[in-house]
Amino acid sequence: MSTSSSPLQSSLPEPSYTGPFTAYVSVDIDAPVDKVWAVLADFTKYPEWNPFVRSQVIVDKSKKPLEDQTPAKGKYLLMQTHIPPTLDDSVSTTEAFEQITHFDDVTHRMAWQNLLPSWFLKAERWQVLSTTEDGKTRYESREVFGSIGAYLIKWFLSAKLLQSFNAMGEALKARSEQ
Repeated sequence: MSTSSSPLQSSLPEPSYTGPFTAYVSVDIDAPVDKVWAVLADFTKYPEWNPFVRSQVIVDKSKKPLEDQTPAKGKYLLMQTHIPPTLDDSVSTTEAFEQITHFDDVTHRMAWQNLLPSWFLKAERWQVLSTTEDGKTRYESREVFGSIGAYLIKWFLSAKLLQSFNAMGEALKARSEQ
């Protein structure tokens, strides 16, 4: 597993903007890409394995959960996150309200962006899967933080956010390799 601010060889698309802080993780998983995608794309099961994103629910614009929890471009996400990561749900969570900007079962790519005013914080998270030369699945995730609020994240949360990205990557690996 590697964590850095810039991947060497990546399947992630180029960021649409730059910012003062970027979180990135790459993990090689000994499981077929379709199996890993099934774990990553099943948001309803996140509470079972994900120490960073404790829940991720598809909601309407007023944050009311939808009956259909199938991810798709344009849908809204309401997340409860643990920063730093933990599976202990007695620890309080932080809420994030996002909109899915990309979701593709064929290329195994998904992305969303926050819905805060862009003058305050721009944040776009991509997650992609690819197959390595030795047949493993590579999970990559990157979130670029821009605008003035990104400095607050960089100064106060960067280490814990990187820890959270790593924990999710390792948990995805463990769950997918079962």
